[in-house]
Amino acid sequence: MKLAKQAIKEILQHVKKVTEDIKGEQIEQLVKKLISARRVFVYGTGRSGLVSKAFAIRLSHLGMEVFAVGDTITPPIGKGDVLFCVSGSGKTESVVLLAKTAKKLGAEVISITSDTKSSLAKISDIVLRIKGRTKNDILKEEKDYLAAQIKGKDSPLSPMGTLFEDSCLLFLDGVVVELMNRIGKTEKDMRKRHMNME
Repeated sequence: MKLAKQAIKEILQHVKKVTEDIKGEQIEQLVKKLISARRVFVYGTGRSGLVSKAFAIRLSHLGMEVFAVGDTITPPIGKGDVLFCVSGSGKTESVVLLAKTAKKLGAEVISITSDTKSSLAKISDIVLRIKGRTKNDILKEEKDYLAAQIKGKDSPLSPMGTLFEDSCLLFLDGVVVELMNRIGKTEKDMRKRHMNME
């Protein structure tokens, strides 16, 4: 029970720091691009993929035309569309390849990543940085583990990409509220678009 509470505290502290670091103009760019998009396609792998799909559900509730790449009903992407990618490292091959393909087909790319110098960030029209531990950070930590222990540095309690993924989810939930306000949608409007076969 003690470790669980410590981990939750660590995650909350990280999210607070991430919130302070995000610039208002980045949110503004993101919101404007989503509102003006013909359609929004979301993609990520693993837990980052789940975060992108959670965001897609809310965009759908707002009345936007949105698709999760890989679903059998995903239409072709093209001019006027936006591909929204979530990747902590910004180096996941399938995500980078998809972003390159979307750009060739005339779509714009928005990415959320921890590494603004990554391949994904370089391809993207809009990049939002959400700090977190990436695969590269974890490998470095493992390599330098003994040195860190001698210096008395604690490793994070939250495993792998948890800090990035949790921060992304909360950030995107905040973006949904901003979108609601901009396009004049209420929770009642969204509820009308919520799945009702429960």
